[in-house]
Amino acid sequence: MTRSQNIVRNVLSVLTVVAAMLLIWTAAVIPMNIHEALTQAEREGIAVTPATAAERRGSSALSLVLANPALIPLTYAQPRPKLPSPAQVVLEFYDSAIAEELDGRRGLVRSGSLSPAGLALHTLKTIETTLLGFALGAVVGVALAVGIVYARTMDLAVMPWAIISQTIPIVALAPMIVLILSSLGVTGLVPRAIIAAYLSFFPVLVGMVKGLRAPDHMQLDLMRTYSATKAQSFWMLRLPMAMPYLFASLKIAIAGALVGAIVSELSTSSTQGLGARMLQGSYYGQTVQIWAALLAAALLAAVMVAVVGAADRVVRRMMGGLA
Repeated sequence: MTRSQNIVRNVLSVLTVVAAMLLIWTAAVIPMNIHEALTQAEREGIAVTPATAAERRGSSALSLVLANPALIPLTYAQPRPKLPSPAQVVLEFYDSAIAEELDGRRGLVRSGSLSPAGLALHTLKTIETTLLGFALGAVVGVALAVGIVYARTMDLAVMPWAIISQTIPIVALAPMIVLILSSLGVTGLVPRAIIAAYLSFFPVLVGMVKGLRAPDHMQLDLMRTYSATKAQSFWMLRLPMAMPYLFASLKIAIAGALVGAIVSELSTSSTQGLGARMLQGSYYGQTVQIWAALLAAALLAAVMVAVVGAADRVVRRMMGGLA
């Protein structure tokens, strides 16, 4: 199978999964929003079954759908749905991320800066936190991995604590980090980046330790035969063999950093970022706004993972491997 055929097959597989998810999502909108749709129809004077809200309250969503098939279209047009339809989410995403900047009074075209009410500014703030947290987590993870591989004491002392740290829920740890750092006068981007780094350092640590230990005894003995120092063995043998493990873990780490950035925005008094956008939507019952922010986060994660994958291919070419 050629490279182009393999790419086409992978794209078709992804599109098939996405289509199936959209189909399930679209079907789930009907039972989730049927109660609100029937209430709206009743207010507009349309006959519904059962006729009163008290009777409908005790009925299952499926029975209400079967009893009122003509009112199914109303489930896709609720202003504040329990579950918005894909079309509503995409429209809200376009309005808040693109139309707001092109046509909005405070948008980029008219004011020269990103609108505070738009999704673009919130996304950029989350990107800023994610990248800083990812960089910090990657550096810490690689540094600890090198120490663990070359120092038995660090292996026994650090690795168990690194594993234990991941058992603490980030939603419980994030407010503690913010409180401690704020008492030290550290606020703003740094606490949020540290929270993002907390979720990103562990995959890098585990992957890098596995990669640095990938050379077998014969390869290490060969380096000793050539009288190579530990530094030479690291740069010429261990590090090149660790690259596939490192980039595989970096893909997980960048996604973890994004999750950490969003959680940090939920846990702080931040008014900007995708996490803050979701929190604002929950305060005012704007579920469509929340889902649009979730869509932005999903697209952002896909782009970031793709960038890390592209960097992986570039590094492999530079090191003489297969792209």
